[in-house]
Amino acid sequence: MTGEGGSGAAGVDPQQLWLSRPRPRRGRRPAHSREAITAAAVALADAEGLDAVSMRRVAAQVGAGVMSLYSYAPDKETLVELMVDHVSGELSPAGPPTGDWRADLKAVAHLQRSHMLRHPWLPAALATHRTPGPNTLAFLEHVLAVLRPTGLDGGTRLEIFAQLTAFVAGHVAHEVAQAAASRSPDRAAAEARYLTAVAADGHHPELAEALASPGRPVTPEATFNRFLNRLIDGLDAR
Repeated sequence: MTGEGGSGAAGVDPQQLWLSRPRPRRGRRPAHSREAITAAAVALADAEGLDAVSMRRVAAQVGAGVMSLYSYAPDKETLVELMVDHVSGELSPAGPPTGDWRADLKAVAHLQRSHMLRHPWLPAALATHRTPGPNTLAFLEHVLAVLRPTGLDGGTRLEIFAQLTAFVAGHVAHEVAQAAASRSPDRAAAEARYLTAVAADGHHPELAEALASPGRPVTPEATFNRFLNRLIDGLDAR
């Protein structure tokens, strides 16, 4: 047991985590399950962010003693792994791959974006996520099947899945931050004035030209689609 911070140098053992069921201490039947504890942690992260999740807070959420939780998750690192896979169960594709890998991969990206917007803590969690559990593996299997018509080898298809997930996670993190910033109109106006001044100072002609170019739809959905199309086009060219 390593407490709140992490599991030490060894990290999470994926075989022990995913292939071995937790064995609660002897005595009367436990009042909670690993699934219930994980769900409580997810609800806490959804409401207050990943930093709010601690073994103590989760124990309070389920009405258990902190020590009893360590039978299911010995530290926060393990708990986050459980949380990521728990919510990955929501990633349900509309159907099997159609054979049009471009359209199917775009559908995957949109599914991931909606998923991460429902759970805004996910991009940060995925940055340190190392051990795909059963739900994550099921989704990975779908994406690899989507990419089979490309003719690329399995290792490259795995890299594309990682690249796509990193793109969506980074975009959603930026999208969430921008949404928070937009709730402060004074800040947005100040940033616009600053960029206008910089563009007019004569020292940044490339930026001035870019800012003077015709406007584009700036809704989150439109921006995501433009970026995603460029990514897919790059994969297609490859």
